[in-house]
Amino acid sequence: MTTLSEAARTTPSAQTIEPQAPHRPTPRLRPQADGMAVASFILGLLGTLVLNIVLGPCALILGGLSLARGTTRRGRALLGITLGIADLLLLALLTTTDGTVSWHIAG
Repeated sequence: MTTLSEAARTTPSAQTIEPQAPHRPTPRLRPQADGMAVASFILGLLGTLVLNIVLGPCALILGGLSLARGTTRRGRALLGITLGIADLLLLALLTTTDGTVSWHIAG
């Protein structure tokens, strides 16, 4: 049977236990994530004008991937996701009102 003093000597103290650092992306992935955030924003912006059926989902995917990889351009990634959603909503609006999937100026 061990005594309290022996148990105190055998268990590690709170000072010797090092806290584990949270998982962070490797430095190589961060510039790629920043580029994906910018690409998400640009594709979402272009998708409001042309090819929203293709560019909207691309903006959503790239924005999500850049956030998952820990981008420093978080606002741009979120804006890309928002524009991607707006592209898909615009597509749904155009499809229901005109029966088309693209913009047209003359009625």
